[in-house]
Amino acid sequence: MLVLRAGLWAAAVAAAFFLTATSAPAQEPEGWAYDLANQIMSPYCPGRTLAECPSPQADTLRMWLIVQEAAGRDRAEVEAELIERFGDVILAAPRPEGFGLAAYLVPVLVFLAGGVLVGVVLRRFTRVRPLPAVGVAPSEPLDPELERQVDEELAR
Repeated sequence: MLVLRAGLWAAAVAAAFFLTATSAPAQEPEGWAYDLANQIMSPYCPGRTLAECPSPQADTLRMWLIVQEAAGRDRAEVEAELIERFGDVILAAPRPEGFGLAAYLVPVLVFLAGGVLVGVVLRRFTRVRPLPAVGVAPSEPLDPELERQVDEELAR
């Protein structure tokens, strides 16, 4: 009886998992207003996108975007109006012009300079250096008696 109950529970869990896995995914709202709200920064919640901002002003701005889309306005026009109204603060990334261009060029230049520095350091540490002479050649020949003694010692 206990085994039957455990089997029924396992079958119920498996069926629930199967139904959840095969059900249609949640439908996301369509249209550029929702995309734009996810792509621009909120002027009311610093560091958050407009879609993530919980403030009532952000709700109003999101609804304004939806109304503008429903009215048939072009996304580029609405974006330009938002930038005019709130400034570059709402852009998630700076424009690649003027001072904003530095945000794109500085990381590239730092990366290249770091690569050059690593290359110079590696080249310096891996450079082949001539080995110093181990033994010094005698400037004068050895005494014949001393040479004979060394030969005797080596022979032993």
